Amino acid sequence: MTQPGSRDRVPSLLRSLLYDHLDPGYAAAARKRVDAGTPSPRARRIAVVWLVVGTLLVGMSLGLARGFAEERAPDADQVRASLQAEIRSAQARSRELALQRDALAAESAAARSQALDLDAPGQELLSTLHRAEHAAGAVPVSGPGLVVMITEPPGQRDLSGASRPTGQRNTILDRDLQIVVNALWQAGAEAVAVGDVRVGPGVAIRQAGSAILVDNRVAADSSGTYVISAVGDRRAMQSRFIASGAYIRMSGISQLYGAAFTVREEPEITLPAAPAREVRSAVRLGTEGSGTDEEGEP
Repeated sequence: MTQPGSRDRVPSLLRSLLYDHLDPGYAAAARKRVDAGTPSPRARRIAVVWLVVGTLLVGMSLGLARGFAEERAPDADQVRASLQAEIRSAQARSRELALQRDALAAESAAARSQALDLDAPGQELLSTLHRAEHAAGAVPVSGPGLVVMITEPPGQRDLSGASRPTGQRNTILDRDLQIVVNALWQAGAEAVAVGDVRVGPGVAIRQAGSAILVDNRVAADSSGTYVISAVGDRRAMQSRFIASGAYIRMSGISQLYGAAFTVREEPEITLPAAPAREVRSAVRLGTEGSGTDEEGEP
């Protein structure tokens, strides 16, 4: 029979859980650390010294780098200001040269007209030249027409992109202006200009960062407004332009993104001549063979 006191015995597993707090693995690891020995006080002091020295070196390096960057900041501002001044000076010089070019072109045209207007063949040739110049946009044009104005939404009118937050995109893109210009041509425009630049052969509308360039000149004014002018029958052009896909596209952009889009008639618009292109090669009339080509300097 079982002894009466045996029912009060604690099983060996429970006793082990209650009294043996470390299992054999922990105990073996502890014995291994004791056998390996602990670092001496001198070794600990050396480790602390190296840690302090390393921290000081890192701190000095960061401080020197920051000081160097702060010293270079004024230099960068001076270089930027100098470059901006040079750009403004070059732009002013370019405008002066353009005025001189236009004056010389007017003198040349007057002399040509005087020389050719003496007889019937000369008058016929002069008329042909006038038609070709008009088609190429080489002469200023005046007359009634339409003015299309597109303005960037508020807060997105910095064309330089310097203060524009990273990742922020333009609302008005180069393809929008291209579509509007093409729609005006299809509506019957005789001449089109974007800003102060006449659209003609070789004139491109393209994106450059946050700015839209027309013949390498910024198309928008300081308020972020793009002005597209077209000379022609204003009423016919307006009715056709309003029915075009360009008008629907820009109206949608205006409603979705807050860009201003207006179309108005003007009784008189004056557009400048298209930018002149340098003649690099020519063929003398009435000659044959490849040896008659005359190339201009690039």
